[in-house]
This record gives sequence, C-alpha cells and structure tokens, in this order.
Amino acid sequence: MAPKATKNRTPSPDPNGIFAGVRVLLVENGVQNRRLQIWKQKLVQMGATVEENLSKKVTHVLAMDLKALLQQVSRERLTRFKGSVIHYQWLEDSLRLGEKVSEDLYTIKLDSEGDNKADKSSNQMQGNGNASSEVESSPQKRIKSSNEDVEHFKSESRREMDVNALSEAPNSPTSSDSLPHTASTASASPDISSRHIKDVNALQQSLPYSPPDLNKNITEIFGKLINIYRALGEDRRSFSYYKAIPVIEKLPFKIESADQVKGLPGIGKSMQDHIQEIVTTGKLSKLEHFEKDEKVRTISLFGEVWGIGPATALKLYEKGHRTLDDLKNDDSLTHSQRLGLKYFDDIKTRIPRHEVQEMECLLQKAGEEVLPGVVILCGGSFRRGKASCGDLDVVITHPDGKSHKGFLSRYVKHLKEMKFLREDLVFTTHSEQGTDSDVDTYFGLCTYPGRELRHRIDFKVYPRDIYAFGLIAWTGNDVLNRRLRLLAESKGYRLDDTGLFPATHGSDGKQGVKGSVSLKFDTEKEVFDFLGFPWLEPHERNL
Repeated sequence: MAPKATKNRTPSPDPNGIFAGVRVLLVENGVQNRRLQIWKQKLVQMGATVEENLSKKVTHVLAMDLKALLQQVSRERLTRFKGSVIHYQWLEDSLRLGEKVSEDLYTIKLDSEGDNKADKSSNQMQGNGNASSEVESSPQKRIKSSNEDVEHFKSESRREMDVNALSEAPNSPTSSDSLPHTASTASASPDISSRHIKDVNALQQSLPYSPPDLNKNITEIFGKLINIYRALGEDRRSFSYYKAIPVIEKLPFKIESADQVKGLPGIGKSMQDHIQEIVTTGKLSKLEHFEKDEKVRTISLFGEVWGIGPATALKLYEKGHRTLDDLKNDDSLTHSQRLGLKYFDDIKTRIPRHEVQEMECLLQKAGEEVLPGVVILCGGSFRRGKASCGDLDVVITHPDGKSHKGFLSRYVKHLKEMKFLREDLVFTTHSEQGTDSDVDTYFGLCTYPGRELRHRIDFKVYPRDIYAFGLIAWTGNDVLNRRLRLLAESKGYRLDDTGLFPATHGSDGKQGVKGSVSLKFDTEKEVFDFLGFPWLEPHERNL
C-alpha cells in the first residue's frame, strides 16, 4: 500500500534559530519555485518570518540580482527601505555554515543614480587615493567604547575599504574585451572616455592593498600558526587561520576584546578565545607550545623549503636532521628540493609591488617577441592589489584559441637567454600531447634585472576557452576559491582551474568524479554569475 499522503505544513518558528527576528521578503523572479519553497521552509524553521510585501516590518529583502529585484520592487521604494538588500547566496551560505554570516559581501547595490551610499563614499576615497586614509581621517568613524560603535564598524568596514569607484570602469582587466591590445586595436584613435578608462584601469592595478592593519599583534601570531599547521599536514586548521587574517587586518579599530569581533566571518568561538588571550596577555600559549616542541619546530622549518611536504619533512626529522644545514648532505632530496634549500632565504624574501609591475611588463614584452597577441597577466596577490608578493603567478593565453600550443617551451627558452629565468623546478607541456586540458606549466626561479636574488615564478598557459577558470584560480585568494568550489558542488558541479564540470553520480546517489566536458564561459564574471556568487573585482578578493 502506498504511504498515506501528508499535507505540507509550515513548521513553527524556532525562537532561538539563526534567523530569529529576521522578517524577510523573498523576490521570486529568477528563482525556481521548488527552491523558493525550500528556502521559505528553512527560514521559518530557523526563526524568520516570511513577508509577502515590502513594509516597515521587513528587515531583509533577498533577490537573485538587481534586475530581478527591480522587476518586483520599485527603485523609489527601495531607496526609502532601511533594511538589508542582499543576494540569495547569503542565505545559502548561512544555511550551509549553520550560522548567519556577515551580509557585507552579499549586498545588492542600486545603480549609481545618487542613491548608492557605497558609490558616494567611493568618490571620497578616489580623491584620497587610499581607502584606508578615508577610514582613519573621518572623525565620526573613530573607535569608541560602546558596543553600538563596534557594530557600526563591523557593518561598514568592508564597504569603506573597497575602492568601488575604480571597479565601476566598464573595461575591467578581466573582461574578454580588455585583452592586451594587438597592433590592430592599438592603431585605433581612442576618444577621451576610452583614455580615461585606461587611466582608471592602470590606477586600479597600481593601487596597493593597504587596509588599516591595526591588529598585527594578532595576525602575525595567526600567520605563524598557518605555517606550522601546513607543515604538519593539517590543512583544515591552517585554513581556519588563513580565513581569519584578512578579516582582522581590515578592521579600522584596535581589538581590545573578543566581544568586538563576534559575528564576523571566519571568527568562531575558538578564534575568539585566541584573540582574547592575545589582547590580554600579548601572546598565545598554543604557539608557545609549538615553538618549544622540537619535533613541531623542526618539521615546520623543513616544510618551508620549496618542494618539501609534510610527509618528507617528517621523514627528514626521523632521520635525525634538525637544521637546514643538516639537509644539505641528505642524498634523498630531489633536484627541486635542493634548489629550494639553496635559495631558501631568497625565496622567503617578499617582492615589492613596483618590482612585480616592472617584471610583468618585461614578461609581456618578451611574450610578444615570441608570439604576437599573446595575453600575459600576473595574478595572485599582485592582481589582488597587495603591496608586496611572495612570488609571481603568471597566467597566459592567446585569443585565437590555438597559438598557445607550444608557446611555453619557446617562451622559457627566450627568458633564459635574457637571463631572467635561472633555474627550473617543474616543466610540463600538455598542449603538445593533447593531455590534461592542454594546460602547460612551468615553475622556476627568476631574478629581477640586475640582481642575483632568486624569486619563485609560476607560468600557467591555458587554452582561451578555459582561461577564465585559470584566471580565477590563480588570482585567488584561497578563501574565495574554496567558497566557489563548495558552491559549485552544492549545484552539482566540480570546479577547478580547468573548468566547471557536471559531476557524475554513483549508484548510491553520491556525487562522484567530474565529467569530461566543461561548461564554456568567456569571462570570470560569467562564471561568478552562473554560480550565483556576487561579482568581485580582483582587488576585492582578499577575503
């Protein structure tokens, strides 16, 4: 006998749920009805009240995007609305993490017609030339002792530190229309507006990422724990500190109590306890314990050598090695590991942003000499606007979709002749064999012109049709990349630097390996849009 049908009942609100006190209007445009019903049910289960119309009682309006929002609610009413207008991804991430995440990253902004507060503040920042200077100089934004002021800074800090005026430029460096100009496009006579756009793009790339960073006492200790846990092979713990650092360094106030960071993304109870100990005592007992433990200290040191992972570091410790000098006579080290050991201090030396810019120009010019029209872009922390970089992550493609094949071998040869590339670490040319999505890879050591100091450099050459995925992956940061991968998995896909693949499913219904053919997207933004993740310009990806 078939089971007796039951009516779908709306569950009673949980007064202690994560959405307790939230009164939400769900914009239905662009949302599948089944998904909308699931969201409604989850919201009510976790304490929220779902409203049918926009009123003074509503605290949150959720929508897929601005277009869908304006189809249901007029711009005039939204301008008067005092609550939060955010993307549905905020709801999904909150449900997945089991806690109400910060809304700052998910805000849907109105078009710039005088009613966008973020745009107004960005104009002020553009005049200053530095987002953090606006935060520090504004009298009404100085930290006070009241909890109300702390909460104000939590909600405002990210918006005030984003240089939104620059990200409004139509020709973003990551768009398909803004690939470096070839001879044919360069010959066109630009008008005033296009010259202005180029100037804005150049300024965006040159601006260093410079948050207030008033809490170095905390971030420096967390940075040491990242290296220790990575060396021990505990990536999950390492990542938790990695997530917390950019959140803390952006705060425009000095943390005096862990209560000030409650509710911030990446700052859970354990992290709050660490912060409280640091601000109270000036140190962290966990780090002191690690630094006193010879095994942990040694494995951590060995793990900082390029090419030595946790398993190898443990083996070297068990063989009796305790210092880097001990490793120099170990015959088990590979050629790449020996180079990592030889240039240990060089590789750990950070590269000033202006030097990376100069080397990127050198690489672009050298690339054009080998293959006209080739697209060469420095990603990583440089593309995210950091003031200095640990290495160079160079992402390469060619607009015609075929000339990238065989380019890397010729390019590396040319750069060696120029005495820019000095030592090889990893070199694979899959495009010539038609394997591994035709992605070619080179890891090596280079020198700034006129110096012998070695820097790490990575080249990744992608076919044009998967270039957007490579650009996302090699721009980072790790927090964003992990969020995008998890989001893709929640939608039945597998995301990596070579594409977005439908995931196969086993007989047990569980998600299996990725499919063989990726979805096609021309730009990074198209990938973000498909996944339903709010678009972030490269300089906004220091999450």
